[in-house]
Amino acid sequence: IETLVREGVSNPLLINSSMQPDLTVSRTYTSPMCFQDSIDKELMAERSLLDPLPDLKVKGQKIEVHCNFLVSVGAAERAEYHVMSHPQTFPRGLAPDYRGVAVGTTLCRRGKTLFPPQVSLTPSRPLHRATAVFGHAGGRLVVPNTGISLLVPHGGIAEDTTWETYMIIHQEDSSTVSEDGPEIFLSPAVTYGPPGLDLSCPIAMTVAHCAEVAADNWTIRLKRQMQDNKWEEVMSVDEESASCYCLLETQRCHVLLEHPGRYALVGEPLNQDAAKRLRLAVFGSPDTSNSLGFTLRVYCVDDTPHAFQEVAVGERTRGGRLLEEPKMMLFRGNTFSLQVSIQDVPQLLWSIKPFTTCQEFSFSQVWASSQRPLQCAFSLERYSHSSTQLSCKIGIRQVKGEEQILQVYTSVVENEKGVVPFFTQSDCTITSQTGSRAFKIPPSIRQRISATFDTANAKGKDWRLLAQKLHIDRNLCYFACQESPSSVILSLWEAQHQDSGDLDSLASALEEISKVQSPRTATLREERESEFTKLG
Repeated sequence: IETLVREGVSNPLLINSSMQPDLTVSRTYTSPMCFQDSIDKELMAERSLLDPLPDLKVKGQKIEVHCNFLVSVGAAERAEYHVMSHPQTFPRGLAPDYRGVAVGTTLCRRGKTLFPPQVSLTPSRPLHRATAVFGHAGGRLVVPNTGISLLVPHGGIAEDTTWETYMIIHQEDSSTVSEDGPEIFLSPAVTYGPPGLDLSCPIAMTVAHCAEVAADNWTIRLKRQMQDNKWEEVMSVDEESASCYCLLETQRCHVLLEHPGRYALVGEPLNQDAAKRLRLAVFGSPDTSNSLGFTLRVYCVDDTPHAFQEVAVGERTRGGRLLEEPKMMLFRGNTFSLQVSIQDVPQLLWSIKPFTTCQEFSFSQVWASSQRPLQCAFSLERYSHSSTQLSCKIGIRQVKGEEQILQVYTSVVENEKGVVPFFTQSDCTITSQTGSRAFKIPPSIRQRISATFDTANAKGKDWRLLAQKLHIDRNLCYFACQESPSSVILSLWEAQHQDSGDLDSLASALEEISKVQSPRTATLREERESEFTKLG
């Protein structure tokens, strides 16, 4: 496969495989599914996509490329949205139970092992959910604005079969991880199902986390909640495992899973330098009981899209306005508290409720995830209706740690003045995408890549080399246990690049592989060069 489009595209690309591919010319295309402004662009790809692969010829075929997550040209080609399942959809007669997974048994995909279902006996406020019907063509399920998604690979579901699949996000309390241990939740808990979901290959789940992973100060584990509500370790992200795969990035983790259930990333600090990222935000709204009053609410929550989404939803219901772009701060596991103070309030124009100018959260309140967003409030009152502007600073600091300043300058009477959008990108409301539109790589090309690299050849161009060129260099034993290692590697690549237009990385990897020589060829070349040197 050759380079797709190396210039001119900043949005994620999609290849529509509903048409027979012709890689001599590629044209562009359409608008995104979410988070970005609609863009129409045109670009030309003059090089064949499949040239670097041996024994692959695709001359005279045509391929269509689309910007971002979605959409095909023409009404007949648009994404499919499913509301009700049809008679061939599983589970029949069983609607998703959003309070927990239904009791029963789950048959593993090889049909040899029974797994108990995962249920939560403690309601933990499922705030966000998404559901869709997927078939043999697979697709992607997204919980909007949370950084959490599920990729069902093409061919993972048997032909003539569909499954009503769902994801639910829960904000867990860290006290439920372990009774006395130091572990805390670094991500929301995510349930996917139904319990009997039968796939021939792993799904790829992407979860945002709040750990500061630049330094090796954490032991991070993937855990699964069992029937008794206890959390059982699936694997450590630093260890080898043949049953699961975790790829930890700076702000999110991609997990390859085979069994439905409730999963979460938890962390055990190795020292006091271990840190989690906090997102800091200040909202404001007039005091409904006092025409001269104005309230500032300061939030310190885990730096994940889901945690801030919960804050934004709550503020929308009370008419709050985001007054400053949220900022990030590292909160370290040094047992010191977090202080929030209001500064530089114009004393001739505004008064503040006594003894509230500095408020403090204990270390445990901030360090351990909570089911409620951590917040404090400052109640101010202007002396006159003629005072329509409020300017001040909100200082947030950890004792013996970092400090951030949020600058507030807003009108207290005009809602349109000084308002900062809740999200820097447009809110996404589309939760699912089915078939080839959900993937950057069309099934036909994906199958050819898998057929090429699943079997080793004399030149050593196998799935291990593909993984190496895609910078997947650990826990290779997991892929070795798969029926099609290359296909699973490509699923992981799809999950990694779902939010970007980086098809270049795959194309470059394949281009590098095409230049790899067999050991025998390399030896012969070295011998010839040596002989030439001697003659010279």
